[in-house]
Amino acid sequence: MNNNLRTFPVQFTDVAAKKVKSLITKEKNPLLKLRIHIAGGGCSGFEYVFSFDDSIMEGDVIVEKQGVFLVIDPVSLQYLIGGSVDYTEGLNGSRFIVNNPNAKTTCSCGSSFNI
Repeated sequence: MNNNLRTFPVQFTDVAAKKVKSLITKEKNPLLKLRIHIAGGGCSGFEYVFSFDDSIMEGDVIVEKQGVFLVIDPVSLQYLIGGSVDYTEGLNGSRFIVNNPNAKTTCSCGSSFNI
């Protein structure tokens, strides 16, 4: 797996990594990784899809923080360059969020965007 580790311009915040570590501990599966995928849809055109995955696909880009991994497929990566994956808790609930400088418009909840 170390051969897939690369430096790339997407940040994985400490807060997000800590939450991923907590969720993986609850699932009792240390092989899980947080995967972000860009899909067509949402109210702005594209949407961020987060899931846990225990596999790495050919071409996936991986960033490690605090012993956990964020996995991004190469097609999705092109939309995320320069951005960051974070985690927030507030009055509207808790969720992983993407701060994406490539997004020209976003929906009010921040889960979809357009470029």
